[in-house]
Amino acid sequence: MIGFLKGTLAAKRPPWLMLDVAGVGYELEAPMSTFYQLPEVGSPATLVTHLHIRDDAHVLYGFSSEPERELFRNLLKVSGIGARIALGVLSGMSVDAFYHSVRERDAASLTRVPGVGRKTADRLLLDMADKLPEASDGGVGAAPGPVGSEAEAHGALLTLGYRPAEAARMLKDLDTTQLSTEDLIREALRRVHRG
Repeated sequence: MIGFLKGTLAAKRPPWLMLDVAGVGYELEAPMSTFYQLPEVGSPATLVTHLHIRDDAHVLYGFSSEPERELFRNLLKVSGIGARIALGVLSGMSVDAFYHSVRERDAASLTRVPGVGRKTADRLLLDMADKLPEASDGGVGAAPGPVGSEAEAHGALLTLGYRPAEAARMLKDLDTTQLSTEDLIREALRRVHRG
């Protein structure tokens, strides 16, 4: 099993990327949440991986964080959920936003993910309820977290090692309606380095 790859980012064309590891080019598929974290082509990069073996192919998936890979693997265990839908879920919402939707039994937020209809959303809510990490977004009674690009930026900051309160403070007062997820992350990090 290949646990992670560390090398130079040779190409990126969502959902596909290539990582040059000591002269060997590894083709990987990755969710958009990982693409938001990737450096420029030619820069060093490290990705945790999952090798998915099918009858017709061996596909290597790459993720910017362990929580993303863990959610991907858990999604694959749900009946009727394949790698395409699992990638779609990770591309459409952050890990914390997904777990928040499961905790709150919010099928509507899951149906906004391409490829996830009402029946699939209900199956996800049912099957993933026992796979929730402990208090990843503050527990069952927590106030709803950020949504959309703000939630993705918040999740990315958590992936980078910031605590939830720090990430929220970094994103506070940013124009979340006008800025893309990448711009929100960039501006939040700029604030930290200015201070």
